[in-house]
Amino acid sequence: MNILNHFVAEMITVIGLVVRYSGMHCKDISVLEADFPLTEEGIREGLVGHRAYVRAQYVVMSRDGGHAVAELHKSEGTGLFRTVESVDIISLPGDTVFVDMPGADVLNLPERAQIQKEHPGKTVVVRGMFSHVSFVSGVEQMTLRVVDSVPPYPSKTEILVNRALESGFIDLPIVTENLTIDIQDMVSKVRTGGVMFPCKVSGLESEKPFYFLDENPELGHEVTLLGCDTSRRIFRELYGRDTATIDICPRDFCPKDGVKTIVRCCKVREGHVIDGDTAIVPWGATVPEVTAAIKALFS
Repeated sequence: MNILNHFVAEMITVIGLVVRYSGMHCKDISVLEADFPLTEEGIREGLVGHRAYVRAQYVVMSRDGGHAVAELHKSEGTGLFRTVESVDIISLPGDTVFVDMPGADVLNLPERAQIQKEHPGKTVVVRGMFSHVSFVSGVEQMTLRVVDSVPPYPSKTEILVNRALESGFIDLPIVTENLTIDIQDMVSKVRTGGVMFPCKVSGLESEKPFYFLDENPELGHEVTLLGCDTSRRIFRELYGRDTATIDICPRDFCPKDGVKTIVRCCKVREGHVIDGDTAIVPWGATVPEVTAAIKALFS
């Protein structure tokens, strides 16, 4: 066995990441096809005493379809290679799973948190984008609830949040849960002869006669407006009176349970507003605005 050759050949093309360690780069981890048993004793006997690249801090080992991960502790000295004096076992095959995710950005902390969420209690060895091999272990996720209304589909807030988390500008182990309000389901609550929706682009419809507020139509029926406070104000301005309303503002559906939440609201014109555990962004929010809001919410 020439373990040094493995450390040299493999360290160039892989990336290792564990949330409790920071600043890791492609030289920090090696991949090794082991010819020793992936047990605590076998790993120590197989690694201790061999030389490793100075920056190689971790090694991902595979044998017979199983995987294990260890941290290397090397001797002091000069030069590019040091002797492995001891190892800390991070995981053995029984606690390690391997996933092949060609589209995964293994440098992205929210993505690593999502991987960990899908495999709770396990160390996950990941082969991701550019065939980089990484491992994820001990990531404690932070939950971000995304509240939005549909249609139109898909949820714009959900898309914006996903793009913000993929951007690389949020270095937090955030995973999302979605609370989606389906406006179409609320039509059944209408008791008037007709129903009015805020805008035609939503594609909403009803078996009752229906209208769209943004078209300022002549009303042939008494209607119930499915809308928010702004919609009620617009209706009053256009028709000189109030009408029955069913509230569909996503902000009003945010639970007050301490979970960090993000939502859109037309009353916020730009940037974001933090209200307790809720970040509120404009109805026409951009990815940079959502990114800033998430960072402020968790700061």
